Formats: sequence, structure tokens, C-alpha cells
Amino acid sequence: MPQLLLEIFSEEIPARMQAKAEADLGAAVTAALDSAGLNFGEVETLSGPRRLTLIIEDVATKSEDVREERKGPKVGAPEKAVEGFMRGAGLSSIDQAEVRSDPKKGDFYVAVIETSGRKAEDILAEAIPTIIRNFHWPKSMRWGEGDLRWVRPLQRVTCLFGGDVVPFELEGLKSGNEVEGHRIHGRGPFKVTDANSYRDKLERQGHVMLSREERREKIEKDANKVCSDAGLELVEDRGLLEEVTGLAEWPVVLLGKMDPDFLDLPDEVIQLSMRVHQKYFAVRDPKTGQLAPNFVVVANVDAKDGGKKIAEGNSRVLSARLNDGRFFWENDLATPLETMGEKLSTIDFKKELGTIADKVERVAALARELAPKVGADPDQAERAARLSKSDLVSEMVYEFPELQGVMGRYYALKQGEPEAVADAIRDHYKPQGPSDAVPTAPVSIAVALADKLDTLVGFWAIDEKPTGSKDPFALRRAALGVVRILFENEVRLPLVGLISDVLGVLREKSGVLPAEAVTADLMSFFVDRVKQYLRDQGKRYDLIDAVFALGEDDLVAITKRVDALQDFLATEDGANLLAGYKRATNILKAEEKKDGTEYQGTVNSDLLVEKEEKDLFAALKDSEAAATDALEREAYGAAMSALSELRGPIDAFFDQVTVNADDVAVRQNRLYLLSQIRSVLGRVADFTKIEG
Repeated sequence: MPQLLLEIFSEEIPARMQAKAEADLGAAVTAALDSAGLNFGEVETLSGPRRLTLIIEDVATKSEDVREERKGPKVGAPEKAVEGFMRGAGLSSIDQAEVRSDPKKGDFYVAVIETSGRKAEDILAEAIPTIIRNFHWPKSMRWGEGDLRWVRPLQRVTCLFGGDVVPFELEGLKSGNEVEGHRIHGRGPFKVTDANSYRDKLERQGHVMLSREERREKIEKDANKVCSDAGLELVEDRGLLEEVTGLAEWPVVLLGKMDPDFLDLPDEVIQLSMRVHQKYFAVRDPKTGQLAPNFVVVANVDAKDGGKKIAEGNSRVLSARLNDGRFFWENDLATPLETMGEKLSTIDFKKELGTIADKVERVAALARELAPKVGADPDQAERAARLSKSDLVSEMVYEFPELQGVMGRYYALKQGEPEAVADAIRDHYKPQGPSDAVPTAPVSIAVALADKLDTLVGFWAIDEKPTGSKDPFALRRAALGVVRILFENEVRLPLVGLISDVLGVLREKSGVLPAEAVTADLMSFFVDRVKQYLRDQGKRYDLIDAVFALGEDDLVAITKRVDALQDFLATEDGANLLAGYKRATNILKAEEKKDGTEYQGTVNSDLLVEKEEKDLFAALKDSEAAATDALEREAYGAAMSALSELRGPIDAFFDQVTVNADDVAVRQNRLYLLSQIRSVLGRVADFTKIEG
């Protein structure tokens, strides 16, 4: 069957948009073929700096014929009913309908509508222009006098089906069978007939590497090689690699030199100057682990001199950028962080919550309070918090916002602050994503927690919470950051108390919601983040719910209890005890509903008649005492072990004892005994929420 080849060729497509556009084009065209009833085979998509390409094998030459039977009214039905049926079925006469019989309903009309399939060329000529016109780009533009929008002005549309051009027109741009290659090394145009000639002409004569994967692999391989040949090591940057893959049609990797005098700048400044402004990769000396006075650049041209002049030109441009960085660095060093921080009083954090300076005061107070609880020095925690936002007004952070906190650390060290304080300034924003490491040093933990808790409580207090997919202030990330810091450092802090402390500072602000409502709602938000975190760690969601139902707010204790419960229920004793618990609670629910009362009274030992119920009563007393002691010691494994002792007595009770005895007093006493099972096991978790 024929092959479809489609290339949409334009001016430069932003690198960050190429991969998604490639996938979107494939999805849009295949959806159109499916909708039209055209069968097809393998689909391949390609993208590059100036083109999106789609190749679909074995496309049917026409859509399938459709035969539809439409049931109509009975023979002899009112005339209007028959006319309505004819209109809907497209019949000009009722004689065009078949008459069929049903043993129960009699004779009725049936219209048989047969629609012939359409030629694939016609379907494509209609669908592809529509897809191009309606294609979604994050940003698009119009050019000339037409209404067509594309990410950049379109220059060619190549569309072949079975080797023939699929004819259509877009704002005066006609589809054709020609493609354009590299601007310098093989512009063309080249006539193509299918995917094989398309690849051959562009990759051999046109100097265009069509595949993103192949370009990426070549850049990575060549970059490592030029570094290795020079005794150097490439600094890995996956984001930059993905970006330069979308910038060069014919990537040529070169090693350039930079002025070694710039190496006295912070590494992050050098790397960001290279990455953000010039798209260069940084290089390090493997012997020292320090940055080397070199860089890797990916050119889009194969120069006759081996790229010497290109590398020299890039070196001059980089020097200019790094001179700017040196200017910012030296100016910032001349201004103490305390002085920088004075400007924070002129910048709003959030109108209802005051300025950034106001936030710094709150964070400093909370960090000091948290410090002893996380093993940090209170003076250092408060000092780090007071300086934590000062670099926001520095010239370097103004130029490179990504360096907030990082530059604060450098400035703090230069002005003689303790390393713990400087590190906390850098780390208090962490973690900024699921793959980002959490702070581990005590002072950093205190400041990071204080900063995030102040933000969360503040926004909850003014009733600005995330809604749906909208979270403009990254509050979900902040809450998950708190959760990760507590879990991964095993920090034992009661969240309810911390929320109350922050609210106490905020009460002077107008428009703050009642403390009880804020605390309850924010704790619910934290619970959702904790559940998400624990599920990601492989914990069962029902066990998480069962433990959270107890109202515990010590996250470390919660996860330890979940772990112990999960291990226990994986054993035979645990599974059987759960079954016994559910049997007991089901009986209780039924009897409580029937009697209109809740059985939570004290068991009367004098009314225990059977040996099995006496044994169960004794076992419950022993297990409760042992489990309570273990829970107080946070020996959750021991608590589960104490519960496991109940398995035998519970099984024996249900095997030998009839709960609904004829004697009313005995029956009620046995129901009280069952309620003791619910009560004792409920000390560990809410077993009603556990599946199985």
C-alpha cells in the first residue's frame, strides 16, 4: 500500500517546542486518518530546527465502504412518520426502503444506506491543510496579509502519497515534491518521491540530520570525544543537550578556549553565562575536579579550517559575557548582605502578607524556634534566615535569577559568615522539585522548613490556595518540600503546633482567616502530600489511610507505623487477624443498626460462659497492655507482634461461640467483647479502612 510523506518547512522553530510539535503532528494526522476510516501501518515522526516530518507506511488507497441499516416505522404508519423516516434516511420514495417482518411486531420499513469509501488523496488534501491551520503552538505568528498562523513563517509544504503530490494550497503556498537542505552546505531544492529519497537527498546532499535522537547522540558522543582528546571532561547538562539538539541541522562539535583569569568567578556564574547566553557546555579538569578554561560549542556548519575561527569568535563573545559577570560579582561583593537586605522592605512578598522584609522577620523567628528541635544552633538559624533573601536584590541574581541563594552563600562566605549559615542561605529554597536533594545540615533544615511553612500558612491564612491544576505560587511544591525534609531527615515535629506558631505571628495582619479553619484545611493538604509521597515509596494507600485516621501529625511516626503494619499484614497471622477484625465489626454494625445503640461498654467477666470467650477476654487485656506499651515506645513491630497473639483466641471464639445468645445479657456482653477487638486494634490503625 502507498506511503504518506509530509514535511512542513518553516523558518526556525524554537528548540523547546520541536519534540512536542513532532508528536502532536503525528497524533493529529493519524487521528484524521482513523476518523476517515483509512487504515495505515507504521508511523514515524521527525523534527529539527526548520522542519516537522511525518512518514506513514501502508496507507489504504480509499476509506472503507459503509453499509448502514436504519429501522423505520411499521407499514401503514401515519404519513408524517413515514415522511420523517424518509428524510432522515435520504430516501426520495418509500419504495426505496425494504419491508421486513417481525413475528411479534409485524412488517416495518428498513432503509439500507450504502456510502462508498473516499479516495485517500481527497481525504488527505482536505485533512492536512485543516491540521496545519488548527495546529497548536505555545506561541504562533501571522505574516503577510493572510490569516494562517504558524510558529514561524511557512516556506514549503511537501506532501506525497504513493509518490504523487497531494494537491492543496495554504495562503498561496502550494504543496509540492521539493525539499530544502542546509542553508550553506546543500540548500537545494531537491525533488523527492518517497521517504527513502527524502532521507537520501537531505542527509547526503542537503547536510541535514533528520532524526532528533541521532543528532543528540552525535553531539553527546563528539562532545565527550573532543574533551577526552584534550585530557578534559565534559560537564553533563541534559537540558542543554536537548536544547542544542534542536538548534543545529548538521551539528559540528568544537572545543574552544576561554581566558583562564575568569576562573576566579564562581563556577555557577561561568556555567550559567555559557549555558543561558551562548549555549556552551562547561568543561572540567578530571585531575582537579575544577572547571577548565575551555568550553564546548555546537556549530551548525562544517568549516574548512576545522572550526578554528568559529571557536575563536565564540571565545571573544564568552569573554564579553564573563566580563559582565565579573562586574556584577565585584559590585555585589562591595555591598554587605545586611545592606542589600534593607531594600527588601520595598518589595512586596504578597500584598496581604507584607513585604519580603516582613517575611524574613517571620522566618527568622520561626527558624530560631525550630533550631533546637532539629539540632541546629538558634543564633545561626536566625542569622541565616535574616540573610536568606538578601541576594534577591544583587546585580548577579538580577541577571541570573536561577542563582538566588547560591550567590547569597558566596557573599556570606566572603563577608566571614560561618559555613553553616552560608550553606543555609543557599539551601533554604530546596527541594525545588522531586529530583532535587533536600537540605541535610541542621541549620539549613531549620531555615528551609521555616521559609516553606511561613509561605504555606500565609497563603492559607488569606485563603489563596491551589485550585485544580492552578498553583501559581508553587504551594504544592512547598508542602511536598516540607514533607520530604521531615521524612528524609527523620525530623520529629508536630505540624499542627508549627502551623499554630506561624498563625500567631500572622494574627496582626488583616483579613486572616480563623486559626482553627486554617489549621484543619492546611493539615488536610499536608496529608494529601504525605499520601502522595508514601505511595511513591511503594506504601499501600489503604494502610496510609488507616494510620492517618488516628489523627497523628508526626510524619516520621506515621511512616514507621505504616511500614510495620504493611509487614504485619503480609504475614499469615496478620491476614487472619484482619479477617477476624472485619468479621467482628460486621457483626457489630449489623447489631448496632438493629438495636439502635453503639456497643462500647465494659465487658462483665461474670457473664462470660464459654471457655473461648474467657480466653479471648484475657488475650485482649494482655494484648492491649503490650500494644500500648509498645506504641508509647514507638516500637511498632512489637505492637504488631502483640496484636498477632489475638489471632488464635479470635478464631476460636468465632468457631465455638454464638454471639446472638438467647440470654439478652449474655448476647450484649458478647457484643461488648467484640467491641473490645475493635478498640484494641484501633489503637494501631483504623482497620476498617484496610482492604482484604
